[in-house]
Amino acid sequence: MATSSSGGYLRAPIFNGSNYDFWSIKMKTIFKSYDLWNLVDKGIENAEPGGDSSDEEHKSVKSSMKINETRDAKVLGIIQGAVSDEIFPQISNFESSKAAWDVLQQEFRGDKKVRSVQLQCLRRDFEYTRMNDGESLSVYLTRMTDIVNQMKTLGEELSNQRLVQKILISLPKSYDSIASIIEETKDLDSIEVQEVIGTLKGYEQRLNMHSESLAEKAFTSLSLTDRDSSYKAQGNNSNQKKFWKGKGKK
Repeated sequence: MATSSSGGYLRAPIFNGSNYDFWSIKMKTIFKSYDLWNLVDKGIENAEPGGDSSDEEHKSVKSSMKINETRDAKVLGIIQGAVSDEIFPQISNFESSKAAWDVLQQEFRGDKKVRSVQLQCLRRDFEYTRMNDGESLSVYLTRMTDIVNQMKTLGEELSNQRLVQKILISLPKSYDSIASIIEETKDLDSIEVQEVIGTLKGYEQRLNMHSESLAEKAFTSLSLTDRDSSYKAQGNNSNQKKFWKGKGKK
């Protein structure tokens, strides 16, 4: 928990060993909001006063170092409070925020080789991801956005044009008409992803309305058919009763 000078606080997410990249991004935001990230990133700068410095300069340097040590202790406390009890022993013996942060980064972020393999897997998932028949557009976009965000955390930046093309070519056949309209009427090099998504969501709503209308018509037709069948059955029973009554009297 990070406390601000005005009495408010930002709640640090608890890291339990998974999704380190997302956790580290959130933690960086907290540190930067309180101007503490420099201590985590570079550590405390030990500025020693020169031999010919005055007493006032010595006091100023010592005071500055004391302030930095206090701020660093606060940062270290935030990091310690933002990890689970299972992770805490790995950083419990470190007395600086940079040392604790570097250990977590080395342990859970992985080296360049590991991250390269992870990125290759994500690239493959991105290429083969498709919207399934019967799947809602929102669910599909959530799946793809998750892959894109993981790629970004590993240093892969996808252009707006690449994302637009990916969305359009991965839609099912029911979206062929709207995809063709977008490709023919819009400049795919400059159109924004959100504009494409907005158009597709509007089209999906129309598809859902038509589906609901067809379902209502089918239900109404089925109800009428059942009612007619019931009337016919009642009529046949009446005729049979008259026939048997007439036969008895004869």
